Order: sequence, then structure tokens, then C-alpha cells
Amino acid sequence: MTVRVAEPGLLTTVQDCGRWGHQDQGVPVAGPMDAVSYRLANLLVGNQPDCATLEVTLVGPMLEFLSETTVAVAGAEFELWLDAAPMPTNTPRQVGRGSRLRFGRRGSGARAYLAVAGGIDVPPVLGSRSTDLASSLGGLSGRPLRGGDVLRLGQGTGPHVTRVPPGASVTLPRGGATVRVLAGPDQDWLDRRSMDVFEQARFTLGPESNRMGYRLRGPSLDLVHTEPLLSSATPVGTIQVPPSGQPILLMADRQTTGGYAAIATVISADLPVAGQLAPGDWIAFEVCDRRAAVAALIACEQALMI
Repeated sequence: MTVRVAEPGLLTTVQDCGRWGHQDQGVPVAGPMDAVSYRLANLLVGNQPDCATLEVTLVGPMLEFLSETTVAVAGAEFELWLDAAPMPTNTPRQVGRGSRLRFGRRGSGARAYLAVAGGIDVPPVLGSRSTDLASSLGGLSGRPLRGGDVLRLGQGTGPHVTRVPPGASVTLPRGGATVRVLAGPDQDWLDRRSMDVFEQARFTLGPESNRMGYRLRGPSLDLVHTEPLLSSATPVGTIQVPPSGQPILLMADRQTTGGYAAIATVISADLPVAGQLAPGDWIAFEVCDRRAAVAALIACEQALMI
């Protein structure tokens, strides 16, 4: 079973749950920017949670299905057309041989996830099918999809759900979002004024923002230390402050280590919301404690249970 890419969209990549277990060798994790919508799309077509999907960014593709299968789209709001008929998001649909799925105008959110029954069957690299654009690993030769590409589909799916569980969908940002953060190990590298600014200001995602990280534009955060930091591990959601004072929010394709001051980390439950932001959107930060972060993650996981 195969799918042909008639039009690739702006940035469409193959993504599964990520290339975990190799960060000590300098290999980035990659994976979905919005892991909740990725999981929901797989759930809707009866896939295993780690099946590869297509991550669609800002402008979607047009795909031609060369065999019958089941598809679902979750995440950002797009107008979807299956042949001549509109297709809803968050709902599985049967597609016939020769059918075309076209992404139209985008509403809120930046990234959608297209799951196909059986998953996208590209060769795994270091245990993952995820595309890491910076190192050209995984997916189709480590690159975005191109017109004319043909994707093989896997075999074997389980029971699928007909709708998204209540409360499971990501609250899509409309122009921006406030996300919760935990204080980072290098928070004392900012003076009190700068920490107040960080907690109260809105920052804007710069045009150079991408899957590696968001370059944030806004008031400068002044560092009180000038000596170099030893490089340390960089979890997804780490907020670094380079000497310029303009923060960087590290995302799915982040490097495995970094030497800038890590002042905070976006909590796991709010990372999917951050993953739905686009260049030009605003972001603000609300500091919380570990107990609130764990409670939010538990609530998120419980909403995904069926």
C-alpha cells in the first residue's frame, strides 16, 4: 500500500515518537512538535502509539492514495478536502484507491498530524523513523517531502476510536499562548529585574524560528555573569539566554547539549501548545512548581486514555 505526494506543502516531514536513547552520542531526538496531536491521530486510525505520521507545517500537502486505507488528521485547524467533499479533523475517514486528500486554508495552530492505518513505513534509523532535518537522519533521506515522493504504508492496525476523547485535544493558540515553566538550573544568571521581565513580558517568535528552536524577540534579559558555562544536557522546552539577552526556546530538533544559561523549562503538559505556535505569534511564561507540573501531566495523560 502506498501514498503519492502530489504537492508537498511548505514543510511536511515523517515523524514518529522520536529517536530516544542516543543523546549521549550527540544524536537529536526529533519527533513531533505536538506529541498529543500526534498520538491522537494514531489513536483515531487504530495505530500503535509509536507509528510514523506526517507532520504538516503551516501549508499542507495534497496526497493521492494508491490503495484503500483509513486516515485521520489531528492538531492545527485546516480546511480538508477528500476528493470534492470537505473532511473534518479529529475523525477517521475511509479513503479509496485514487482518492486525493488536500489541505486548504489554515485556521489556528501551526502543525497538523496525518495518520494512515499501519503508519508511514520508511526505514528506521537508530530505532526511529523521525526526520531530523539538521542531521539529515530518518524519514525520506532526512528531508521534507517533495512532489512525486511515494510513501509505503505499514501493515496491521488495532481498534480505532471514532472521535477524540473529551478534553484530550490541544487548546490551539490563536495568535499566541501562555505556557507554564519550571525554574531552570541557571536562573540565578539573571538579576531580579530580568526575572521579573521574563515572567511578565510577551515575546514574539522570530521568523528564523523552526523545529530546532524558537528565537524569541522582546525585552532583553540581562545576564549578571559573563564567564562561560560548561555545556549541559538540553531537554525539550529548555529556555536559554545567550549573551544577546534574547531567549531561545529549544524544541523537537534541538541539539543534545548547550552552553547558554538555562533559566527555565516549559512543563511537559504545555509543550504541545508551544509546538502549535508559528513565527509571529507571541508567547508568555508563567512559573509554576513541580507539583503543579506533575498534576498537569497526569491530567493530560488521563484525557488520552480510552
